[in-house]
Amino acid sequence: MVKDYIRRIFGVILLGCLVGIGFLQPVRDFINVPQGINIFSGDQRTISNMPAGTHVSVGKEDASRGVVTVGQRDNQHSFSVNAHEDGDSVVTLEAGHFPMKKMAVRSLPELKVVPGGQSIGVKLNTLGVLVVGHHLVNTKKGQKSPGEIANIQIGDIITKINGQSITKMGDVAPFVKQAGKTGEPLNVTVIRQKKTYHRTLTPLQDKNDLSFRIGLYIRDSAAGVGTLTFYQPDTFKYGALGHVISDMDTKQPIVVNNGEILNSTVTSIEKGSNGHPGEKLARFSNENESIGGITRNSPFGIFGKLNSGLSNGKWDQPMSVAFSDEVKEGPAQILTVVDGTKVQAFNVEVVSSVPQKFPAIKGMVIKVTDPKLLKKTGGIVQGMSGSPIIQNGKLIGAVTHVFVNDPTSGYGVHIEWMLEEAGIKLYGSDKQRAG
Repeated sequence: MVKDYIRRIFGVILLGCLVGIGFLQPVRDFINVPQGINIFSGDQRTISNMPAGTHVSVGKEDASRGVVTVGQRDNQHSFSVNAHEDGDSVVTLEAGHFPMKKMAVRSLPELKVVPGGQSIGVKLNTLGVLVVGHHLVNTKKGQKSPGEIANIQIGDIITKINGQSITKMGDVAPFVKQAGKTGEPLNVTVIRQKKTYHRTLTPLQDKNDLSFRIGLYIRDSAAGVGTLTFYQPDTFKYGALGHVISDMDTKQPIVVNNGEILNSTVTSIEKGSNGHPGEKLARFSNENESIGGITRNSPFGIFGKLNSGLSNGKWDQPMSVAFSDEVKEGPAQILTVVDGTKVQAFNVEVVSSVPQKFPAIKGMVIKVTDPKLLKKTGGIVQGMSGSPIIQNGKLIGAVTHVFVNDPTSGYGVHIEWMLEEAGIKLYGSDKQRAG
């Protein structure tokens, strides 16, 4: 019994020691050294909080290839990794001659894009026609909704009727009219959450005007304004908005058939306040002059190709981009338009940033600190989505959402996920990354 008691006491003491060790600064520093980093060729990364009494080295084989070199800072608590060419290497953290931790380093081809900031108009054409509501038809036998009876739901996309493709609202009416004459039901193909369904829809005659109706509200396009985030100068691939475009009624992401972006002019600002997000009020500069096409509407924004390069005034030169683990808490800037078409830089603060190994839409929290922007807009407003965020001379992400109860703050998305969505590969075709 005494022995059991002693063993329990010893176990508690041992557990306490193990927990206590985890709070020691050298142990925390050791844990915080990353398992791996990604770096662009020609760039330098600094790893801070290096455990005291340790040093770093590159293996002989990696050193002979010359992919990366390392250098220790004067304070001995941080070290730099310098990438000279593409390739993979291993950096070893050592205490004396004893290896403590290995860090994989992947050096990638240099990548630069031109930051945006321009106000853009967005016009989307849906894949098929989108069902946004049901309505009742006044028949001689009472009020009914043929669409609802056929189990066609709000958010469904009608792509075919009787085997024929449907691309716009005007394509639907002839089928409804013909079905009214013949009494034959319509064979309707719909897409619902990426799955295809077939429905039998029988139009009913309205007793008042004698026309045949299907009891569905439908839409084939959407329009709005936002902000261009970046474009690649050699391919003209671009990214904008930083978040998905959803239908205003169904709240479902719009499945894009095609679309275009246009220049837009900000005419006024509806200032934001607590509980009431503000908004940029803008008009399309020229509805007949497309500046690029839209091929993708994803959780990270809209993407496609510009017809040619665009100027934003002062930031027309290609700029380096940052990986998510490079983003630091502290000062940054956003580029956006608050009056006319002039792109301006405004000060913000990165309040928090989460290093992400996998795509996620909310990677940063930012806060507007610029007095001029706060006076003009109250903070982040609708239409500012996509405004590029710049820190230490690198494009780190884009503004996405405002906090409804605090319009001075909002979310940002890391730029690497927008680049991948635009078809600009950071990690190669296999999408591998260190760490």
